[in-house]
Amino acid sequence: MNILTAAEMRETDRVTIEDYGVESFALMRAAGAAVARFVLREYAEHKRIVVLCGKGNNGGDGFVAAHDLRQAGRKVTVFLLGRTEDLQGDARQAYELWRGWRGRVELLDEPTALDGEVFQQAMTHAELCVDAVVGTGVRPPLRGMAAALREILSELDFPVIAVDLPSGWDADSREPYAPGAFRADAVVTFTAPKLAHAFGNMTGSASGPMVVAPIGSPEEAVESEQRLRWTGAAKRIFEVARPADSHKGMYGHVLVVGGAAGKSGAPAMASLAALRTGAGLVTAAVPEGVLGLVAGVLPELMTIPLAQGAKGEIAAGNLSAGKLDELLARTTVLAMGPGLGQEPATEEFVLGMLDRVAGRREIAVVLDADALNIVAKHKEKLRGGGRMMVLTPHPGEMARLAGVTTNQVQAEREALARRFAEEHQVTVVLKGWRTLIAHPDGTLAVNTTGNPGMAKGGSGDILTGIVAACLAQHPRPAKEAVEAAVYLHGLAADFALREQDEHTLLATDTVAHLARAFRFQAEDKGGYTWMQGMPRAI
Repeated sequence: MNILTAAEMRETDRVTIEDYGVESFALMRAAGAAVARFVLREYAEHKRIVVLCGKGNNGGDGFVAAHDLRQAGRKVTVFLLGRTEDLQGDARQAYELWRGWRGRVELLDEPTALDGEVFQQAMTHAELCVDAVVGTGVRPPLRGMAAALREILSELDFPVIAVDLPSGWDADSREPYAPGAFRADAVVTFTAPKLAHAFGNMTGSASGPMVVAPIGSPEEAVESEQRLRWTGAAKRIFEVARPADSHKGMYGHVLVVGGAAGKSGAPAMASLAALRTGAGLVTAAVPEGVLGLVAGVLPELMTIPLAQGAKGEIAAGNLSAGKLDELLARTTVLAMGPGLGQEPATEEFVLGMLDRVAGRREIAVVLDADALNIVAKHKEKLRGGGRMMVLTPHPGEMARLAGVTTNQVQAEREALARRFAEEHQVTVVLKGWRTLIAHPDGTLAVNTTGNPGMAKGGSGDILTGIVAACLAQHPRPAKEAVEAAVYLHGLAADFALREQDEHTLLATDTVAHLARAFRFQAEDKGGYTWMQGMPRAI
């Protein structure tokens, strides 16, 4: 699913209408209906609804939603910010649809109307509000009545459902917050997400629903010159059932290399995640001193002991051991880095391993943690051309890789990740708020799952294992495999948070909820694509 700018969304609508013959009011009718269905599905217990409509097409969507909600038996009160004679085109037709159902429209055409008995009574008894004041076509800041309404809604505690965007949020914004916008508990947008949906925390939490509804535009009309897409669409690679005659050899062999004295948990968690995500076989190659700890995590895990140095680190001498060559011959994905440390002998080992697999283009490589810090000093080892190599840095690690400051990374996340991926022909998973996946061809995917509870040690190790397992099972659509891995990781954490608290959530709790993430069919929940959050009934 492509992510669009406001201009690209307008062009999509134009192409849909002019080239594909879809009537503009049909798009509005479908958009308003989608909002109403969402409210009826997710907030079925809310009977008294206030719909706030602007004078433009966003308000037209609101009139349609009000019509459908009233048809469904809800008590709906509609307020128009302006005068009815200001309504034109499709918005006027939507207004007439509402009026044809004997619907009243209360006018908020001057400031004193906000103090009037009709408005005060409606807001006092409201159980839910639909925000259809302004949408994609309006640039902030809000003024006049819209700004006054924003302040009123901020003091009330019923749910607010935003039509397209929370009013006052710039559709082209990449900022996580928009203090000047309406609050929203859920967002229903149409056709494709805009930049603000992909990067903004519109619902005021990491778990509030944000969904995309199809309204009639064909996929061919939805084009992004930004080369941006959403990670969740890649999950379709897992939505084909495994054949009945499956065997473990069909789903890849992941080799996790990591660990040091005092750091046995990192390779253990990466290995656990790889197995839970579906890799056919997983082997952990760790220093002999921590082998027992890693092997004790789960009986399904195979292990191989590596000679260690005086500090419990992986020794460089392991490179001459024939057992590594024998193991690499059976490896589909090499995941290296969790818990390694950066001792000189370990650095020599990591660089030697990268040389060893350089001639084995069939082996995908995932580098994380200390492996990233080591290759940051030896970027000539990043030989991604012709093979799948994935780097999973947090902003600090990305800063070391790119030779910039962490602040620069955060200020230029998209451009920097893209540039590094293209230059070194690797896939970069730049972790953080709205994790980015930059590919060697310049395309960029944005992830919208996950929550603040993941800000704990071990989360990166879990992601490494999930990425490796997805690549092991789907080496051909490798780009989609990495994107699906990031999406599934965040979605599993979102499921875990439904039973936990952000403070108590552990990295391994995420693994325990991977099954629910796999079963969550994003396209089957009311016909919407769930970019963030999930249905309340789940």
